[in-house]
Amino acid sequence: MSIWDWNYALEVFPLIFKAMWTTLAATIVAYGLAMILGLVLAVLRRSAFKPLTWIVIGVSEFIRATPPLVQIFFVFYVLPSFGISLSPFVAGTLALGVHYSTYCAEIYRSGINSVPRGQWEAATALNFTSSQKWTKVILPQAIPPIIPMLGNYLISMFKDTPILSAITVVEMLQTAKIAGSGSFRYLEPFTIVGLLFLLLSYPSVLLINKLEVKLNRRTVVKKEKKSKHKGVAA
Repeated sequence: MSIWDWNYALEVFPLIFKAMWTTLAATIVAYGLAMILGLVLAVLRRSAFKPLTWIVIGVSEFIRATPPLVQIFFVFYVLPSFGISLSPFVAGTLALGVHYSTYCAEIYRSGINSVPRGQWEAATALNFTSSQKWTKVILPQAIPPIIPMLGNYLISMFKDTPILSAITVVEMLQTAKIAGSGSFRYLEPFTIVGLLFLLLSYPSVLLINKLEVKLNRRTVVKKEKKSKHKGVAA
């Protein structure tokens, strides 16, 4: 028996490639949830109502301190006891999205905290409502610099989707396991899965690095312009 069987590799590749779309769909749905919920958590953490702030901090720390696989099992196996039954895909993407939302919240918080205090005061002086302050002043300045960091979590989430196979989500890894168990050949399917993860994630890494360099250059240019204006004013 040869180490690598090209005929078998070509046989299982279409199955794994088809399952790749399930992996991508899980990543996109979970990441969208993480982005939205993470922003909500970051904003709530700045609430003037301290008990709410403490609750948000406590829940976030608890979620970050427990493994995502445990959370996925809890959502899929425990919630039905309370009358909430979810499909494997929905349960997995929900748990993964909530888990990563706590990390995205910290990224958002760092961006929000980087907005100069004068911007907050100016928005208050202009009698902006709370929603206007966030949408027109704070977030447009806070989000662009943190896009590369948020992009890194997208890649991390993409590489974490195989844990959804633990609750029978038939993504790439689960498909490879099924194919391997039927033929007792695991080298080809697992190698194909690894290569697909590499081909999808590595270009994303390069794109995020390029975006980070571009944003850093833009920040430097803005600082240089500000310093020139100060020099002229002086």
